Amino acid sequence: MHPTIKLALVGVGEIARNQHFPSIARHDGFELAAAVSRNNTADGVTTYRTIDEMLNACPQVDAVTLCQPPQARFAAAIACVEAGKHVFLEKPPGATLAEVEALMAKAEAHGVTLFASWHSRFAPAVETAKTWLKATKIRSVDIQWRESVRRWHPGQRWIWEPGGMGVFDPGINALSIFTHLMPSAVHVTSASLEVPEDCQTPIAASLRFGDAAGTEMQARFDWREEGDEVWQMAFETDAGTALLSGGGAVFSVNGEKLHEEPENEYVQLYDRFNTLVHHGESDVDLRPLTLVADAFMLAERRQTDAFHDAA
Repeated sequence: MHPTIKLALVGVGEIARNQHFPSIARHDGFELAAAVSRNNTADGVTTYRTIDEMLNACPQVDAVTLCQPPQARFAAAIACVEAGKHVFLEKPPGATLAEVEALMAKAEAHGVTLFASWHSRFAPAVETAKTWLKATKIRSVDIQWRESVRRWHPGQRWIWEPGGMGVFDPGINALSIFTHLMPSAVHVTSASLEVPEDCQTPIAASLRFGDAAGTEMQARFDWREEGDEVWQMAFETDAGTALLSGGGAVFSVNGEKLHEEPENEYVQLYDRFNTLVHHGESDVDLRPLTLVADAFMLAERRQTDAFHDAA
């Protein structure tokens, strides 16, 4: 039986409170030993204001989960790796591809685990969809990811600053599933970004993709949805129409549900992290972030109305 991993969490915000803390508490392989936050505190453990304070005060910590915005992720991750700590990265793993590649090299040199988590890949129906799609030919893919930024990110201006990714913050969840399901490599062929006049990142995006098989693929991400939110991807195949919906919770074929289950993504993420640490391995898949970076490189940009948190 493996020893319990003593864990520190950095960035005590909504995702930490709603997902990470409950999942850590339910997992026998981890013990929350410390937290780091400039503005909030974590129940039951000491909360430090900086990474360095925590690392100096808590040499017993084995691993660190980083939940702060991506713009601050690299410096924090480097400090943890150089201190010999295993690192769990919330998505996206960084603000740029190059910094994540540098972090990968640093983790390998120090012999620690680096886990770039893509939580939507662990949605309950994703593996059912992957198995089903492997047995047929995919003709086309249509991704629709529409939600309300006011609901999910109220008052969080960092998402509108360089490195904050804008609508790709949720959109990359779809891309993490998409790259996992497709049988061959996909790439962006064109993109259109709608950027509010007072922001640096897009509030909506339309993408087209290509692959070696000539599959027709497109995605629409929109953060202005005030009605029914949609997280789905439709596949036209030789065996009929397949639909992965509910962010990956439901998989249907020709209108018949083959898998429907409540999400339990973060417990599975910690299962994966636990396995990686005890096997001395890392898991960093850059394909979703690469598609986002390529979209920014290829995109035409259209200015749209200023964004205000209050509708």
